[in-house]
Amino acid sequence: MNVLRLKSWSPYLVGAAIGVLSWFAFASADRQIGITTAFEYSAALVQKAAAPQIAEQNTYYAEKANENKSPKIDWEWMLVVGVFIGAFVSSKLSGDRPGEKVPQLWRWRFGANPAARYTGAFAGGLIMMFGARVAQGCTSGHAISGFLQLALSSWIFAPVMFTAAVATAFLLYGREGRNHVG
Repeated sequence: MNVLRLKSWSPYLVGAAIGVLSWFAFASADRQIGITTAFEYSAALVQKAAAPQIAEQNTYYAEKANENKSPKIDWEWMLVVGVFIGAFVSSKLSGDRPGEKVPQLWRWRFGANPAARYTGAFAGGLIMMFGARVAQGCTSGHAISGFLQLALSSWIFAPVMFTAAVATAFLLYGREGRNHVG
């Protein structure tokens, strides 16, 4: 059986693979796995290109220069691209996603408008990424890399993140929502 066509993989094997990937990131780039820094750097580069005078006065650039970490497009963007490509290829090979634009639960609660669904998903991701960058981290950075480093902040953050996700789901869908999951 082709492992790429499976609808689900062993969480133990996937966890081990992510651990090996994290070790590789530390060994080869001396950095932890994370995605939101790629977006932070991209926004900084756009600002620098669009308004260089303002960018020069920005404390963000001064801090990054002091840390010898100038904003740039680097391997983290390859991770971003890889996540999208990997998710797409996985869904196509496994046949796990029927291609519905509006999931049944969303349709029940908010209606069948795909634009509203995409807007809601984008806004939720944007809010989460903004919060992650304000906190100088990201969900994958804390929940994966921070756990591997035994960082106390990550061991606090991950349960709080999951608790907040469950609370948000209850706020959006209520108890009755579980009756409308495909």
